[in-house]
Amino acid sequence: MKRQRGESAARIAFGAFDSLATLVAVLDADHRVVFANAALEDALGLPRRLVEGTLLVDWFQDGASLVHALDGLERNAYAALRYEAQLRRTQREPLPVHVIVTRAEAPHRAVVELVPLEAQVRKEREERLVDQAAANKELVRNLAHEIKNPLGGIRGAAQLLDLELSTPALRDYTQVIVHEADRLQGLVDRLLAPHRSPQVVGDVNIHEVCERVRTLVLAEYPAGLSIQRDYDTSIPEFRGDREQLIQAVLNVVQNAAQALAERRARGDALIVLRTRVARQVTLGSHRHRLALELHVIDNGPGIPHSIKDRVFLPLVSAREGGSGLGLTLAQNFVQQHQGLIECESAPGRTVFKIVIPLP
Repeated sequence: MKRQRGESAARIAFGAFDSLATLVAVLDADHRVVFANAALEDALGLPRRLVEGTLLVDWFQDGASLVHALDGLERNAYAALRYEAQLRRTQREPLPVHVIVTRAEAPHRAVVELVPLEAQVRKEREERLVDQAAANKELVRNLAHEIKNPLGGIRGAAQLLDLELSTPALRDYTQVIVHEADRLQGLVDRLLAPHRSPQVVGDVNIHEVCERVRTLVLAEYPAGLSIQRDYDTSIPEFRGDREQLIQAVLNVVQNAAQALAERRARGDALIVLRTRVARQVTLGSHRHRLALELHVIDNGPGIPHSIKDRVFLPLVSAREGGSGLGLTLAQNFVQQHQGLIECESAPGRTVFKIVIPLP
């Protein structure tokens, strides 16, 4: 009974740790677990009642580093200590983690936070994508404005010259200049599109967006391509610009369909649209309780290694004749919804994951 009261008190005192995605254990003076949060429970594959009361050091491949860290904390040798270790798991491979040992506010308590190294790498990658997209946006906007003014002058001069020429053959050349100026103007307009158009915010159902995109892409590629649905229909509506999101998803799915040219010719091209809810998601420096994940998965050849880290940069394309703007614009539109697009690619499987916070 006494132990049950102690466990209940610990849950009340440290229950806020259950909202964290990182693994957290609170230890007593004997280094026993008095509280394990839900994330640690999931990682170990055991109910917390079997974890609480055990020595935390027993859950590590090498517990000596943790004992050293806790002893130093008790001697006030430092306020916090960080190191890397391997967490033992039931019937699973050990989990590489970044360990952070700090003193709790409660007396004779220590907090041990375990950040899976995979999550740490993912966070750093997300931060790079956010910084890269912000730099791209500014670069594209400045570049487009610099191109636009002289382009108008070239087109105007070609039109004036066309009026002065009497030879049809020579006038063909001026028409080429006008046509190419118009083509470049269209390219510049597409570069500036995310900065020009204000958002039209309303309630968005992500599955309506997916179905619209699916219909458009299958109409464009009617033979050899299958687009499968794998929807979580419990995902709620959220506030956003429906047309921007349709364009963002369309750009990603069209990019996948174009990469599947060889498989389309063989008749076995496949794209999967998968929606899921993710919990405790960090985007940039903001943490969100819930987020939408839309996975666009294809069975194509994968992104060439030479451009894998640059696919969201403007004018970068693996396809001959591609403008290299589709994924850049998609990233811009998703970021206007405080979201992010990530990419993982290998031969036979490429996944673009669109993450958007939910209310």
